[in-house]
Amino acid sequence: MNDCIRFILNGEDVSLKDVRPTETLLDYLRLQRRLTGTKEGCAEGDCGACTVLVGRLVDGKLYYESVNACIRFIGSLNATHVVTIEHLAAKNGALHPVQQAMVDCHGSQCGFCTPGFVMSLYGLWLSNDKPSRADIEKALQGNLCRCTGYEPIVKAAEQVSRTRPSTLFDPLEKTRADIIARLWAMKNNQTITIVSGDDRLVVPGSLDALARVLAAEPNATVVAGSTDVGLWVTKQMRALNPVVFINHLSELQGITTGEGGLTIGAGVTYTRAFSAIAAKMPTLGRLIDRIGGEQVRNMGTIGGNIANGSPIGDSPPPLIALGATVKLRSVEGTRMLRLEDFFIDYGKQDRRPGEFVESIFVPYPAEDTRFAVYKITKRRDEDITAVLGAFYLTLDEQGDVNDIRIAFGGMAGTPKRARAVENELMGKPWTEDTIAAARDAFDSDYQPLTDWRATAEYRQLTAKNLLTRFYLETTGAPAELRRFEEVA
Repeated sequence: MNDCIRFILNGEDVSLKDVRPTETLLDYLRLQRRLTGTKEGCAEGDCGACTVLVGRLVDGKLYYESVNACIRFIGSLNATHVVTIEHLAAKNGALHPVQQAMVDCHGSQCGFCTPGFVMSLYGLWLSNDKPSRADIEKALQGNLCRCTGYEPIVKAAEQVSRTRPSTLFDPLEKTRADIIARLWAMKNNQTITIVSGDDRLVVPGSLDALARVLAAEPNATVVAGSTDVGLWVTKQMRALNPVVFINHLSELQGITTGEGGLTIGAGVTYTRAFSAIAAKMPTLGRLIDRIGGEQVRNMGTIGGNIANGSPIGDSPPPLIALGATVKLRSVEGTRMLRLEDFFIDYGKQDRRPGEFVESIFVPYPAEDTRFAVYKITKRRDEDITAVLGAFYLTLDEQGDVNDIRIAFGGMAGTPKRARAVENELMGKPWTEDTIAAARDAFDSDYQPLTDWRATAEYRQLTAKNLLTRFYLETTGAPAELRRFEEVA
């Protein structure tokens, strides 16, 4: 069936032929299906009130992940299993243990945020038999509570992890084999095209099909995780047409660990990339843990963060500092490009008509390299970055700077290297005097703007201070400052 989106909603097979390219899962659930347990709070993927689980097949296995229904488009759901809060309780009305724990631990007050918390905890309950407190807090990063507070909710998670009755009716565990079979039947290697009035939605059946679609429609909006594009729709009310969805393409889901570095497919989410990155580049792994909440990391992709070209994207600065390259593909073939050369100007990248990002290669840092990333936000888990700086340094035997790469986001119209600062440091002793002299070179590299995130003066001073901090952390600073390889 090449003219419909097919997925499972709770226990029901759904087939939709009349789907707008920007129709969100939240609107579908609430307006068309009257499943109003899923709430609308922020409509931008921050509050978690709209959290649902989406199950998908990966290498033949079924995985469920929490996602924000408010920015998840229907077109991205083909061959998935959508699970809402209404599916948890037994048919006789008995609450699921996750729900009952929220009641027992007084984890709900006004109740508006409660369904989202329950679904996040349910996702944790399915994937982790014995979560630590850190695991619980991480699972709840994308959920906000304004009345009960978090401690009763954390206690509910701890309680339900201790009591897992063997006779429990769990709707997903009981039906897992059946769901897998039904999802396999829904998988389609042919391109799906849905026309709704003047709008068009395309789900390519393969990477080659994607290249052909973009050759014919070079101005189409390509959507992977929709963690940014979703806000174009819900906040900016932009009409996108046509929209091409790629989150299902297995050719974009690979992670290859080579001798020299990691090759990450453009469709790999932050969640899936975390283990491989953290094992080889722990600094970068800790940064991923600070990108949005769990729901955002389950949807957002590193490739999308790059292809989007946002000046405040979290992943480009450290990847540029590491010397990453990007592989671009079109019907004419592929080409490799240094990531730092990919960004030309605000909203403009070196991407020819019909080209798309296929993968990113990230070299491993050498053993004698100092590498650090600092993300400056109002809150630790804030996903709106004011300034993000990445530093890569090697010294020769005399203690002089042998190689230095400094890249910042939030300081210019694109993620950009601090070339003037680097030139001031190259070949010179790694000393306090050298750093003090190099700080002024930031004024040549960046002329930041003032916006609601931060003033230009704040950004410039922050960049200078982060250079000083990096120096202190690499030269035996006091213990309270010595946080090498820790994301600030």
